[in-house]
Amino acid sequence: MSYNKLPADPTAMILGIIGLVIALAGCCCGIFAVVPLVLGIIGLVMCNKSLREYHSNPDVYTPQSKSNVSTAKVLNLIALILGAAMIIGYIVYFAFYGVMASQMFKDVYEIQRNGDDYHYEWDSDSLYHDEETYEYGNDTISIDSIRIDDGEIIEVETAPLDSIN
Repeated sequence: MSYNKLPADPTAMILGIIGLVIALAGCCCGIFAVVPLVLGIIGLVMCNKSLREYHSNPDVYTPQSKSNVSTAKVLNLIALILGAAMIIGYIVYFAFYGVMASQMFKDVYEIQRNGDDYHYEWDSDSLYHDEETYEYGNDTISIDSIRIDDGEIIEVETAPLDSIN
């Protein structure tokens, strides 16, 4: 008696392996999440069709071919699940940051629409230090310093001593 391979034996296995590799290696790029999803769906359809064919007439096909198609079905299912999880993850990620960005744009729009200019309140800033005044000869030196990180930005203004009165 002559045994045959199932129609999806090599193809479904290849689709499952490629889909799984792309799902695992391409998880950092959102556009590649669609590829394992599509390959997994195509591979699962092929596997189910071949397994139905095997169950209708098992004497014609080799048991090894059925085992290969069953393995391909599992690989395609894993690739499909990983692809779907990545797509859902990217949708949640972009929805969250999209809401944050739209709120920021809405706030800027409201400020501009109301004609308000946004001014930073230096007095309420915890990094603000009061102005210090030093006398040097006939001049007065005012120093206003703001600490940024570990550096210090210093603005020095000089004024004649008799203009302070």
